[in-house]
Amino acid sequence: MDETPIAPNSYPPLGAYPSHRAPALSAGSPAGTAVPIASPTGEASASTAKLDGQPFGAERRGLRKRIGSALAGIAALAAKFATALKALLVALPNLKLFTTAGTALVSVALYSLFWGWEFAAGFVILLFIHEMGHAIQLRREGIKASAPMFIPFMGAVITAKSLGENALAEARVGLAGPILGSLAAAAVAVVGELTGSDMLIALAYVGFLINLFNLLPIVPLDGGRAMAAMAPWMWFVGFGALLVLLFTLPFNPILLIIVLFGGFELYRRWQLRKSGSVAQAAYYRVAPRHRLLVGAVYIGLAAALAFGMSETHVLTSAGHSFRL
Repeated sequence: MDETPIAPNSYPPLGAYPSHRAPALSAGSPAGTAVPIASPTGEASASTAKLDGQPFGAERRGLRKRIGSALAGIAALAAKFATALKALLVALPNLKLFTTAGTALVSVALYSLFWGWEFAAGFVILLFIHEMGHAIQLRREGIKASAPMFIPFMGAVITAKSLGENALAEARVGLAGPILGSLAAAAVAVVGELTGSDMLIALAYVGFLINLFNLLPIVPLDGGRAMAAMAPWMWFVGFGALLVLLFTLPFNPILLIIVLFGGFELYRRWQLRKSGSVAQAAYYRVAPRHRLLVGAVYIGLAAALAFGMSETHVLTSAGHSFRL
């Protein structure tokens, strides 16, 4: 039986058209070229119907509606979040404690890179006790104080609207921190001696050192607060001592910051005293017996801290098992 060969490319490749629609060939068209056909009902095809713009307009309207619904959902979610946050703030009036805990943990983590976590935790606790001394005395003066906030490698701070109604109250607030901090360092030294822990002895040594450093008679250090109740010439003596430390010790950026702040504060206080205003005169008016009492506490505390440093340094050196 004869077989008639089929010319190549007479039919489109398999799958080029849907199974329910076959291509129509025109007599004048090349073989295999598809010619569009009308639908059985005589209506225009879907691709032709889109040319009138109606389906595109409906699609745009649907897109705008979906976008509007999404924005409304986001706004509702934001409103719910704001309501929940407000409820949290009302339920946690002592939210400042979370700031204290958070900054304390950050400080412990950073200090532990150099000293280990045990010493770092003890150091932060000693700083906390020192700052609580200020906070307790502020409350006794009738002033609301903030919770302590820790600043890594700079210590800790508390904030208050004022430090008291006069220079004597400011001196009491300033000395309260080193007093309570010194007692805490002494307790650590005693426990370290009883347990034979060189780490605790070294921690006590650093505690004594920090509190003694804070007694430098220059603002913003605690010693400068104490000097507010004493003769103004003592402010200049303290600032001079701070300058000597700055230029004789290896460069310390923290000490430089203290010198800058201390210089501005010294100038401000001196200008206020020279202003001759009645309010300033009343602020710095301190009875002689109170001046003597502040001076005695200041000198006695400095001597006790120096003695504590000397004793713990000897004990730490004898142990030879812990070094900062």
